[in-house]
Formats: sequence, structure tokens, C-alpha cells
Amino acid sequence: MKNELTRFNDDFMGYDFFDEAMRDLFPVLHGHHHSRGYMRTDVKETDNGYVMEVEMPGLDKKDIGVDLSDGYLTISAHKSDTEKDKKENYIRKERSFSCSRSYYVGDIRKEDIKAKYDNGILTVSVPKEQKELPTSHRIDIE
Repeated sequence: MKNELTRFNDDFMGYDFFDEAMRDLFPVLHGHHHSRGYMRTDVKETDNGYVMEVEMPGLDKKDIGVDLSDGYLTISAHKSDTEKDKKENYIRKERSFSCSRSYYVGDIRKEDIKAKYDNGILTVSVPKEQKELPTSHRIDIE
């Protein structure tokens, strides 16, 4: 997981500055609209795992989803119009959206992942991937 989460910090290997500049200058051409800066994530390593702090301001806990599938942790957010908003005569609405972001975490159990949402920050604790031990061991006889 560490390599996947820090792949852009390894002497800039694998980081395409030109591509990133083009995405920032022309976000619509690359399929990125207003969500480019959304779900910014800080990841720190602890002795037993990783702690992810994801910015998700303006959301309720019920608008956030955290799912684990095939070694990927996917965090999603969905904020939609309320019935009250539909009755109003809005000319433009930009506060309804959906977005998601996936992180490779490896082969871990969902029961070992802890998530907490407080004050616009989603904090997710993920244990380090445990290498599978052999199911049987041969004991040498002296």
C-alpha cells in the first residue's frame, strides 16, 4: 500500500508534470470539473498501518460511503438536491455532486478498517497488509 499511496513522491518517477499542467489548465478536456481539488488526502504511516485524512467539507455522514473490494478502498460522496431546493427557482446549482476516489490497500479484512467523520474530515485507519502465512509448518526433529 505504501508504494501505491506515495508513488508520486519517489523522486518524481512516474509523475508527468506536463500532463498534470494540462489537466489544471484545461480540466474539461480531461473529464475533471470542479472536483479536481476535492477529496484531498493526507496519508501517514503508523507502526501498525496507515491513517488517511480525507477532506470532505459540507457533507453529512450519510452522504459518504467507504467500501472495500478486491484490495481497493473506495471513498465516495454524493450530495443531491433536497425537495425544498427543487421548489425554488434556481438559475444555477453547483453544490450537488457525486465523486469517488479509490486507494489500493491490499488484502485486508473489512473488519479491521475504522472510519470516523468529524468536522469535514474523514479519518480512515487501515492496517498494514499481512503476508499470508503458510497453513502448515514442518517441524524439524533433533
